[in-house]
Parts: sequence; C-alpha cells; structure tokens
Amino acid sequence: MILLRPLVPAFITCAALVAADTSYRATIEQWRAQHEAELKAEDGWLTVSGLFWLKEGVNRVGSSATSEIVLPRGPADVGAFEIHGGKTTFRAVPGVTVKLNGKPVGEATLLKSDEEGKPDKIGFDAFTMFVIHRGERYAIRLKDTESASRKEFTGLHWFPVKERYRVVAKFVPYQPPKMITIPNILGETEQDTSPGYVVFTLDGQLLRLDPVVEDDQLFFIFHDLTSGKGTYPAGRFLYTDLPKNGEVVMDFNQAQNPPCAFTAYATCPLPPKQNRLLVRIEAGELNYGHH
Repeated sequence: MILLRPLVPAFITCAALVAADTSYRATIEQWRAQHEAELKAEDGWLTVSGLFWLKEGVNRVGSSATSEIVLPRGPADVGAFEIHGGKTTFRAVPGVTVKLNGKPVGEATLLKSDEEGKPDKIGFDAFTMFVIHRGERYAIRLKDTESASRKEFTGLHWFPVKERYRVVAKFVPYQPPKMITIPNILGETEQDTSPGYVVFTLDGQLLRLDPVVEDDQLFFIFHDLTSGKGTYPAGRFLYTDLPKNGEVVMDFNQAQNPPCAFTAYATCPLPPKQNRLLVRIEAGELNYGHH
C-alpha cells in the first residue's frame, strides 16, 4: 500500500490537468464562436460594402451611376452628404424616409465622424452610412445587411487550440509613452501612442511586441512566418487586457484576421516594422477560405 500512495495524487493531478485542458479549450471555442457571430451580425464587417472618399461640397447618394456614393439598389437619388472644412451634414431628398441613429430625420443634420467616438449613422432600407476620418481625408463607409459577402459567408477556420500559445509576457512601460508609426493598407501612416512593450518567450525564443491602446485593451498588430502561408498575408490582430502587476496574458489562440480579410472596404492598420516576428505562430485564425 505504501508503494501505491504516491500514485494517488499523481492520478488526481493527471485528471485535473485533463479537466483544465478541456475547460480551457471550451473557453477558446466559445470565444471563437462569439467572434464569428459578431462578424456575421447586422452591423458586422461582412456587411461593409462600400467606401467613398468625400470631396469638398455636395456628395450625392443613390443607385444612379452618376452619384458620388453609389448604392447597389434602390432609388436613383436618396440624398446628399455635404462637407465643408471637415464638417459633414446629410440631407434627404423629399419623400425618402431616412433615419439618423434609428430615428426619422428631416432637416440637414451635422454628423459626428468616427474620430469623435461612435459615429452618427444614416439608415435607409438595409443600408447604413457613416463618416470616417483617415489621415487628412473623410469618407462614407457603407454597410448593407443584404451584402453578398454576408449571404455567402462560409465560416471561419482556426489552428487547433494549443495551450502553449497562451503566454504570460512581461510589460515594460515607456516613460513617457512613445509614439510609434503604424502603416495602413492605403499606403498612409499614422502616429499612435504605445504605453510600453511586452517581452515573452515562445518556442525558446525571446520575442518583443509594441501594442497601442484601443477600447481599454492592448491592441497588437503583428506579422509572423505563417503570414501568407496559411494565415492572412498582411498579419493578424491580438487584443489583451491591460497590464496587471507588470504582466500581460497573451493568448495567440485568439489571434484574429483584420477586417480586410473579409472586405475590400476596410482601412486596416498594418504591423509596424518592429512587430514582424521571425517565428511561426501556429495558433489563432487561418486565412479566410483556407482549410
């Protein structure tokens, strides 16, 4: 009996590890299902079906090919966005029912862009339009709940969940916070504030990444040696909680594709040069349509 005693806690430990692994996998699978549901939602990225850069003055909206903002169907003329010195208003044509943030709107209305937080939304039929600000330019982003990409969506694909890709990184603050250069797919660059950097070990290699802050989370834009070889070529995104006690939990099983993987009308940021990792991170989301 004495000889068997050490086996009992070992057996319990093994069972506990299996249970913990199953629970962890279930948590990640649940997160992935939620992520896919958000993508497919009525305001998800699959509905994004147009990006129209505004010219100073009047920009007409409608299905007419002569409109500045061309809708894929509906009346030839719905209304117009008018922009002067960065201030945008919308006016509907008489007889067309248009909503502002869900409520009927009549007179010309000054609109908030996405640089001021949540943008004002102009709704007509299955369409939603709002002003975005990128660099020195303003544009209208068009969403359509009846878009082909939403109707034809075939589901996301992922690497199998591997707990070794959940790493605890050391967070080193920048004093003061540092401005880093973030390029985007339009060929523009933006200066964003990084609060610090993380260092962690993966497959025996010491790695470092610079995040920015978005919606009270750390936001990492990274490229690795799977990029373009199974994962989205431009790189992927990873969101984490803010640092606690000088540490950040980074779970690459939650690495996700940027919206540009699903729509040609997103203005995605690209990884800064210091976030190009010379390792394969075989975790997280595969390229859309890749099996």
